[in-house]
Amino acid sequence: MQCDVLTLFPASIQAVTSQSIVKRAQEKGLLHLKIHNIRDYADGPHFNADDTPYGGGEGMVMKAEPIFRAIDVLRKDHQDLRIILPSPQGISFTQGHAQALSNESRRLVFICGHYEGIDERVRSTLFAEEISVGDYVLTGGELPAMVMIDAAVRLIPGVLGDPLSAQHDSFMDSLLDYPHYTRPNKVRGAAVPEILSSGNHEAIRLWRRKEALRNTLVKRPDLLNQQTLSEKDQLLLDEILHEQSHATSS
Repeated sequence: MQCDVLTLFPASIQAVTSQSIVKRAQEKGLLHLKIHNIRDYADGPHFNADDTPYGGGEGMVMKAEPIFRAIDVLRKDHQDLRIILPSPQGISFTQGHAQALSNESRRLVFICGHYEGIDERVRSTLFAEEISVGDYVLTGGELPAMVMIDAAVRLIPGVLGDPLSAQHDSFMDSLLDYPHYTRPNKVRGAAVPEILSSGNHEAIRLWRRKEALRNTLVKRPDLLNQQTLSEKDQLLLDEILHEQSHATSS
């Protein structure tokens, strides 16, 4: 996976990419990430990358020219770019998008906005994809860019220590994850479910699947409405609904 991040604040990206899974992916050669300071492509002695908005109004707008120049430099070595603009106006980022990014053969370029935003001509001229990580506004596009990169990187084979870890993540099959436990067996009176210590792998698998369905039903029932459950999953869900009905009536 090859990524470039264009930003006014490189240190904010470096703080994330030098840690944990993203760092490990780079060390393994599974992620090639470059951070570019947009100011390096700006004009004048002060390298101004923003200016006041046409039509008046508060705040500053990031200029188009420095971004165009940065893209021009990237295209000299990489003709096939997929340009992404983190924006609350974009489509909602999902696990499916993360999977697609992890398999992307093109070089990914994330342009991080700041202040009041980026000159509209960047989006329209570069045909940049707008992608949102939620219906809220952040100070800049750096955090959303890293959210997308992190979500995609962990799906690349070889990045995680256990290759099955990512397959069991929430949303991988449109369900939330099952509960996880570790030692000690009892913490402040709360014990680990006995089934997890039984050594019966099939029983544990079924318990986990059932608890994933229960988690989804309780926390995100909308996800269940978006898919057709298998016959086995439907039987487990019926058991959960029966248990809930019995608990309510008693």
